[in-house]
Amino acid sequence: MEQLKQKIPVAVLGATGMVGQQYVALLADHPWFEISLVAASARSAGLRYGEAISSRWYPEAPLPDRIKNYTLIDALDSAAVARKAKLVFSALELSDKDELRKVENAYARAGVAVVSNASAHRDTEDVPMIIPEINHHHADIIPLQRQRREWSGCIAVKPNCSLQSYLTPLFALMQAGYEISDVVVTTLQAVSGAGYPGVPSLDIIDNVIPFINGEEEKTEQEPLKILGEIQDGRFTPRSGIRISAHCNRVPVRDGHSACVSVRFAHAKPKFDRVIEVWNNFRSAPQELRLPSAPTQPIIYLDDEARPQPKKDRMRHNGMAITVGRLRACPVFDIKFVGLSHNTIRGAAGGGILNAELLVAKNLV
Repeated sequence: MEQLKQKIPVAVLGATGMVGQQYVALLADHPWFEISLVAASARSAGLRYGEAISSRWYPEAPLPDRIKNYTLIDALDSAAVARKAKLVFSALELSDKDELRKVENAYARAGVAVVSNASAHRDTEDVPMIIPEINHHHADIIPLQRQRREWSGCIAVKPNCSLQSYLTPLFALMQAGYEISDVVVTTLQAVSGAGYPGVPSLDIIDNVIPFINGEEEKTEQEPLKILGEIQDGRFTPRSGIRISAHCNRVPVRDGHSACVSVRFAHAKPKFDRVIEVWNNFRSAPQELRLPSAPTQPIIYLDDEARPQPKKDRMRHNGMAITVGRLRACPVFDIKFVGLSHNTIRGAAGGGILNAELLVAKNLV
């Protein structure tokens, strides 16, 4: 896709949180989007952004000087945001999902395109939950969403970060004609996934916590919507595939790993074929040359001790999925290890890629 003639003004909601900060860092020099304002909770409204985050700046990239002096506004004031932004990235953290839905709906009603990291709309029947390499066509429901809800804006969401590291490799095999019936996945999830201040250090250092509230349910259910289809104006989940998840918090700063066992419904591919499928996999983001798209979305590593979060999470600017340790499974058919950067590919970077897809489809 060609360069836009003029950048689209955007806002970051929940800009003081970890995901919101990552949005600010990744959008600082974006070729299509220009941050016009930053928003947070009412208690932070009126503060300069640099003052509000103080010593809590999380991304490895430095805080952009231009954004540092922006004055935060109340994220609940959709009318004020809509006057300055055509698109918002929602990294809001509200415990009440009904309230969060109302906030995001208000933005869509005000004519703003909402790309959300929150879970409030993930199971909404006409809101697409997108991983662009997998279900880019799900964005096609947005004109119907607008008509049905009488919105001039729209809402699209991204899935939970826990499934990014394994679902794209599985989809690549399914697209190549290998039907999958059963998946068992054990995730090893970084502490940054818990936000700031996150897990207390005395709980996570020298430890593994085998419970993350709601995470296993999301990891098992959200892929079925992503792999499903649009029928009668709503999303119908994929049938015929079962996923069982074990989700653990581990003492890693960034990067979610997944240990995956797979059973095929019929013939299983040979190992060299699996690796070939993964390394050659390309989809709409690559074809459209979206700015944040990794040129190679799945990278297979031959080293038997890889992938590792510390060494591999930043491949293709943190947007690639790295896989390795492909081998036979004595219970199912094959097993492998996947890795993705949870606050980039799994959060802010994935949200920006979704927004780029909407722009490319003339939905923003």
